Amino acid sequence: MLTKPLYEILPFGYMALGSSSFIALDINYALVAATVVFVLGARIYVMRSQNRRTDSARRRKSGYLPEMIYNFLPFIYLIAALAIFKFLPKDLYPIVAICLLSYGLYILVRRSLYRRHKLPITP
Repeated sequence: MLTKPLYEILPFGYMALGSSSFIALDINYALVAATVVFVLGARIYVMRSQNRRTDSARRRKSGYLPEMIYNFLPFIYLIAALAIFKFLPKDLYPIVAICLLSYGLYILVRRSLYRRHKLPITP
């Protein structure tokens, strides 16, 4: 069994490993593996977030996007920013990538503060 601090940081570790591998490696299958590791870290984060929500389902607003896409939207922005950094020319596109990266992180922080997650009680 993992200790609580290690358990809580695990999805962020997966996403950091996936994104750093995505930027650093050039082999096609390594890029696919890095993307898979990033997506799995995002999936673990979304699953934990959904499980820890304390607001009732009736109070949640329905949006225009399907719930799965809505939940993964910050991570889509983050992986899109990484792809722009990796594959597009270096003249104007880094500005677009930085905007996507910062907006994805903003959404992630805003949602985690808005949902008021309950923390697991440790004995």
